[in-house]
Amino acid sequence: MRLIALNYTQKIYLLATLPLIFAVTAISLVVAYQAREVASREVAQLETQLLEAKKLELRNYLTIARNGFFPIYGRAQPDDQDAKDRVIQMLVAMTWGKDGFFFVFDYDGVNLVSPRQTALINRDLTGLTDSEGTEITDRLIEIARSGAGYHTYMWEKPSTGEEARMITYVAGLQSWRWAVGTGLFIDDVLETVAAARAETEARIASTFRWIGIITVGALALVGASGLFLNLREARLADAKLRALTQRIVDTQEEERGRVARELHDSISQILVGVRYALELARKKLLKGEPSAADNLERGIDGLSGAIQEVRRISRDLRPGMLDDLGLGPALQALTEDFGARTGISTAFETVVFRGRLDGEARIALYRVAQEALTNIERHSGASSMSMRVWGHARGATLRIADDGIGIEAGRKSRGKDPANPAGGLGLRNMQERIDQLGGTLRLMSSRSGTVIEAEIPLSHMLPPESGTTEPTRHSA
Repeated sequence: MRLIALNYTQKIYLLATLPLIFAVTAISLVVAYQAREVASREVAQLETQLLEAKKLELRNYLTIARNGFFPIYGRAQPDDQDAKDRVIQMLVAMTWGKDGFFFVFDYDGVNLVSPRQTALINRDLTGLTDSEGTEITDRLIEIARSGAGYHTYMWEKPSTGEEARMITYVAGLQSWRWAVGTGLFIDDVLETVAAARAETEARIASTFRWIGIITVGALALVGASGLFLNLREARLADAKLRALTQRIVDTQEEERGRVARELHDSISQILVGVRYALELARKKLLKGEPSAADNLERGIDGLSGAIQEVRRISRDLRPGMLDDLGLGPALQALTEDFGARTGISTAFETVVFRGRLDGEARIALYRVAQEALTNIERHSGASSMSMRVWGHARGATLRIADDGIGIEAGRKSRGKDPANPAGGLGLRNMQERIDQLGGTLRLMSSRSGTVIEAEIPLSHMLPPESGTTEPTRHSA
C-alpha cells in the first residue's frame, strides 16, 4: 500500500486542523455525556414527581371511598352478607372520568367489584398475569394482607380497549378478607417523560449541529488563513527569488567587470608592451643593430609577466591549489599574494586538517577569505592583517582581522549611508555562502579594526586523515 505524499502546505494544514478536530470531538463527547447525564436526572426526577402525584391521588380516592363505607364496615360482622352487598353497591357506583373505578378481590382471588369490566365479576382470577408476565391478583392480595401498598402492571384501558400501564393502590379489609383498591393509568405520565427525553435529545442534537457548524467554520477559517499565508509566502518567495536572481546577475556582472579590468589593466598593457618590444627588435634586426637582443629580452620578460598575470587571475577564479593541496595551503598562498601585492603586513596560522572539509565548505571559506581581503585592500586602510583557520568540536572556523578604520568609517569615506547595510555585495555574498551551509558569520567592527569569523558546522567535516595536526604559521 502506497502512502499518500503530502506537500508542505498540506502538512501545515493538517498540523493546524488535527488538534482542532481532536479538541472539538473531545468537547462534543464531554458535552453530550454531561447533557445526557443531566437530562436523565431531570427526566427521572420529573417521572418520580408525576408518579408520586398519581400515588397521592390514588390514596385520596381510596380514603374518600373508605370514609363512605366505613360506617357500614365498622358495625358489621365478618359474615354480614347484607353489609357486604351494601358496600359493593357503593363501590360499583364510585366511578370517575372515563377510566376511574374501584375493584375488590376476596383473599381467595375472586373478583367482587369491577364496574368497568363486569365480565370479571365473581370469577376466580388467581394466578392472573399481564402481557409482561407481572402477577396481578396474587400480588394485590399479598399487599392487602400486609396492610396497604402500590402495584404497577399492564391492564386493559376501558376507554380504548388497549393495554396500558396502570398504577394501583390497594388496602385490606381484614375482617371481611377483602382487597379493596383503585388505579390510574399512567400513559400520560409516560408520554410526558418520553416527550421530555425527546426534547433533551433534540437539544443535544442541536448542540452537536452548532458544534459542527462552528467546527466547519473554524476549519474554513484555518484553510482560508493558510491559503492567504501560502499566497503571501509564495509572493514573498517569488520576490526573494527575483531579488536573488538579480543579485546573481549583479554578482556575475561584477565578476566579469573585475576580470575585464584585470585583463585590460594588466595583461592587455603587458601584451601591448611586448608587441612594441618585438616590433622594435624586428626593426633593429633588419638594420643589423646589436641592441635588438635587449628588445627581445624585454619582450620575453613581458610575456613572463603576462603568464604570471593569467595564472593569478585563473587562481582567483578557481584556485587549483584548493583542490590539490586543501584549504590551508590555498589560504596561505592567497595571503602571501595579498601581502606581496598590497604591501600590507600579513600573518597566517592554520591547523592542518587536509581532506577534513568537504568541497562546498572549502570553496565557501576560500571565497569568504577572498571577499574579506578585497574589502581590506579597497576600503580598510589597514597596515596589517591576520588570518587563522582551525577545526574544533563544532566544525571549522575562519577568522580574519585587520587594524583598519572599520566598516562604518569606510562607508562614510566612500559617501555611503552607514545605516544602510546593503552598501555592497561583498558582505552579503559572504553571509549567503555561509547560510547555505548552515553555518554562522560573525562581524565585529570598530574604529580600531574589523574581525570576520565564519564557522562551518560539523556536518561538513569529513573523517580525519593521518598526518600532522600541528599548527603552521606564516607572516609577511
